[in-house]
Amino acid sequence: MNLNENAVMPSLTAQNPFTGRIGEEYDFLGMMCPNVVVLTQKLGETVAAWHPGNSIQGLEIGCGTGLSTLSLLTQREDLHLRAFDASAAMLTQARANLAEYVDNGRVEFIESDALAFLQQQPDASVEVVASNYAIHNFLNDYRDQVFAEIWRVLKPGGLFANGDRFAIDDPARHLASTQADIRHWFKTFGELQRYDLLEDWVVHLLSDESPDHIMHVPAVISTLQSLGFSDVHSPYREGVDMLMTAIKPKLA
Repeated sequence: MNLNENAVMPSLTAQNPFTGRIGEEYDFLGMMCPNVVVLTQKLGETVAAWHPGNSIQGLEIGCGTGLSTLSLLTQREDLHLRAFDASAAMLTQARANLAEYVDNGRVEFIESDALAFLQQQPDASVEVVASNYAIHNFLNDYRDQVFAEIWRVLKPGGLFANGDRFAIDDPARHLASTQADIRHWFKTFGELQRYDLLEDWVVHLLSDESPDHIMHVPAVISTLQSLGFSDVHSPYREGVDMLMTAIKPKLA
């Protein structure tokens, strides 16, 4: 059964924006947010450097069109992924973009709500859970449930790596960063005469910035540590773009 058939989508606003134009033309993200390209590379590097063992089983939350999936798979040849996303349009692109990896069994793309999929996974069943620019889309309460499920499905010693959009602690600096992003978007989309996409992305950004969505670093660290994660830190940050990693401690 497709897990998405009966799942609710409390993770986004009333309608998932990635099922529309944004998801169909997601490659624009690289032009809009150049740091995402760096973040994607850093995510793959971090997973590649983390574990000396062989045949790593992992999950990817919100794989989108497969950009971060490709970074993970190319930099870690013993990694096998189940990558899931709620957008059928983006998964169609991912399967085409990574057809070779699908064919050789390195990745399986699954259409599903994130929490619904995680809740169906066995305890301590994977070595790594990765995500890139997805978890910030979730509502705060839903996000905390996702974090709890990540803790549950990771094996002791497992890695959680999340490249994402995190609020800058100084509100004035965060506002200035957001304003600069919007100015850049107007220039980028204006030159291409794509005001339809500009509208969708600005509306989506307003959702990201709302109090029930915006992701603050101290709150996330506190939540992860309360679940039992250790060594929660950030090996990379540039503005709102940040890679955060956490380890589920090994059993004593």
